[in-house]
Amino acid sequence: MAEITAALVKALRERTGAGMMECKTALVEAKGDLTEGEVVLRKRGIASAGKKASRATKQGLIGTYIHHGGQLGVMVEINCESDFVARTADFQELVHDIAMHIAAADPRFIRKEDVTAEVLEKEKDIQQARALAEGKPEKMIEKITEGRMSKFYEEICLLEQPFVKEATLTVGQLVKTKIAKLGENISVSRFVRFKVGDSQAAESGSETAAAE
Repeated sequence: MAEITAALVKALRERTGAGMMECKTALVEAKGDLTEGEVVLRKRGIASAGKKASRATKQGLIGTYIHHGGQLGVMVEINCESDFVARTADFQELVHDIAMHIAAADPRFIRKEDVTAEVLEKEKDIQQARALAEGKPEKMIEKITEGRMSKFYEEICLLEQPFVKEATLTVGQLVKTKIAKLGENISVSRFVRFKVGDSQAAESGSETAAAE
């Protein structure tokens, strides 16, 4: 195990913003590995962020992202609890990153619960028919369909999608790491994605949207 030096602890703190003792404990658990220590802190942060999920988010920012060439653009509203947090570099980075992700990944909904019954039933019918066409045993159809629906949610729901800049995190987990770091609840309220030539902009959201 690598020696847990003050410099190592400081390096982890600079990466994550966590306290000195938290960083030291994480490095001990990670046997002195800086990258693994960051993972340990991230997991703890994601777990603790859930406790803040019920808190109201009435402040925040509207962020935009215009892709190179100017033919694709996104506007997204991300909320937090205070104007102070909304002005921080960490929160502003999150808003920009989520806008950029939406441009790249083209989600249709914010979370699984937002998927309309019509879309849900249509996809279930497709996946059941597909499983039957593949010759899967009838008693396994429901389980197979359930597994494929999980993949479907990853494709169309923003918070379920792997984050484009770091695929080991979902967008929902990314939000939770910021909740843990900034100490306030953060929610994605709504977004709209514009593409030149597409007359129907993809819009999703609600005023009470919270990170899952």
